Amino acid sequence: MIADLKPYPEYRETEQFWLGAVPSHWEVLPNRAIFSEVKDRNHPDEEMLSVTINRGVIRQKALLENSSKKDSSNKDKSAYKLLCPGDIAYNKMRAWQCAIGASDLRGIISPAYVVMRLRNDDHNHQYFHHLYRTPQFGKEAERWSYGITSDMWSLRPEHFKIINTPLPPPDEQTSIVRFLNHTNQRIERTIRAKRKVIALLNEQKQVFIHHAATRGLDPNVRLKPSGIPWFGSVPEHWEIVFLRMRYSVELGKMLDVKKITGRNLIPYLRNRDVQWDRIVVDDLPVMDISNKEYARYTVKRGDLLVCEGGQVGRAAFWKEQLPICGFQKALHRIRAIDSNRDFPRFLFYITNYVATRGVFAADGNENTIAHLTCEKLRRYRFPFPPFDEQYNISNFLDNELLQFQNVISRTEREIDLLREYRTRLIADVVTGKLDVREAAARLPDEVDEIEEVILDDDDVTGEEVADVE
Repeated sequence: MIADLKPYPEYRETEQFWLGAVPSHWEVLPNRAIFSEVKDRNHPDEEMLSVTINRGVIRQKALLENSSKKDSSNKDKSAYKLLCPGDIAYNKMRAWQCAIGASDLRGIISPAYVVMRLRNDDHNHQYFHHLYRTPQFGKEAERWSYGITSDMWSLRPEHFKIINTPLPPPDEQTSIVRFLNHTNQRIERTIRAKRKVIALLNEQKQVFIHHAATRGLDPNVRLKPSGIPWFGSVPEHWEIVFLRMRYSVELGKMLDVKKITGRNLIPYLRNRDVQWDRIVVDDLPVMDISNKEYARYTVKRGDLLVCEGGQVGRAAFWKEQLPICGFQKALHRIRAIDSNRDFPRFLFYITNYVATRGVFAADGNENTIAHLTCEKLRRYRFPFPPFDEQYNISNFLDNELLQFQNVISRTEREIDLLREYRTRLIADVVTGKLDVREAAARLPDEVDEIEEVILDDDDVTGEEVADVE
């Protein structure tokens, strides 16, 4: 069906760089002719909503559930704005990142967000939802946003109203929404199937890690109780000691971006930069560092970095991707005290096993965000084989898990390609590059509902905005 899509028969050029040519029967109007701004306040008892980059408007409780984020909204919500079904809402400081969406919900949102309401009830709000979440609109929003840096860019309502929007006839808007919703469900179903494959492979990886990292490679070895619930029994010749007896643990530097002097600046790693067994060093921020702080807050080859919050315990090695690098107070730097006694790669696998079982995340106050303090980490007890055995176990796991990781990486790439394809398809359809009227008319009357995919909490904008009215 998608392969049969063709352009419209006739087009006309517009003066809008982000749109180019549009079907000749479509209108292109400034948003002030399509929307009116709404500032309906004093509804403090309504449900809290949030505007996210990847999902648009959602319930705030859905955003906070199973997330490290916390509710940062004000106790006094009288200034919060009412959002009704069919309204468009956007985060002024994140519109250029597509933190915008049409709402199917009724509730209140941050005073820093903008609410726009369609002037004509015949228009389909979901068409604008798809349109305004395209990369093309993100670039246009960026062009009209103002601020000193990207973190301060703001798309004010008066500038949103200047932006020109393509406007198909109402019945065609409905056809576009119908086609995109159906296509998105098919793509999402495929992505979910691939995610299940990844989940199964990760479970199999954990079986390998658990057996090798807690029992060793000798199937006939004699075991003893470890005294640690999540380890069970371990080989009787293994030592079980506090981590601080074998490794030094250092938490990174507390940073205040307002106090950066510009002297002795070096890049630094954040929690988000440390993924499982890999570190991302693209576009790192910078930090001040003095000569006295250099040894304490920089990393060197072989250091194991462990996340203090977020996905607590996520870990990766520093492989000297940069000549010099610091680390934020959201990461633990772990170094072997005696490199002839301990092989850090073995500790990585132990950390992986403990973290994926949720042990680190569960070790805290249920009323606070899970985080792993230095004190907690140092007093964890772990089993430690002799050095040669640590080395052999690590090499065994590296080799055995490589085949799993290759399949996982390939499947993740397939998911990325599906997402890229969906993004391009949506952009082509909502800007009139492809005609979906006939395809939409052939769709079945009902389509199966698909479970919403919960994205990583790094993908959401949250409530931490500075331009509160």
